[in-house]
Amino acid sequence: MVSAISEGIKISIETMFQEQYSNAENDHFMFAYKINIENLTDFPVQLMSRKWFIFDSIGETRIVEGEGVVGLKPILTPNESYTYVSGCQLKSEIGSMRGKYSMLNLHTERLFDVEIPEFELIVPFKLN
Repeated sequence: MVSAISEGIKISIETMFQEQYSNAENDHFMFAYKINIENLTDFPVQLMSRKWFIFDSIGETRIVEGEGVVGLKPILTPNESYTYVSGCQLKSEIGSMRGKYSMLNLHTERLFDVEIPEFELIVPFKLN
């Protein structure tokens, strides 16, 4: 698990290779990731958008941006957390992701960015 705190928001990430949805012969490697977002501030926040940088070891980097996460813009009160699961497809067995969430302080209506720490996406047999 990878964890980091940025702007008072703790991001923790677990990754899982999805063998049943992958096909090595077609350069299709599917990964799931579970993210827990914990509000360690003393004010409520709302996750407004995300921006991902997805690196594939074939030398390709993709940028994915959008509103909310998994179709939602969750609100987290102080000490509350929100967990979701999503996925990423790579063309190789090794890659990584990093990014940022744009959060809204619901007291001041100020937007601020929370860094999502880099995490690896590796097919388990590549670790041997």
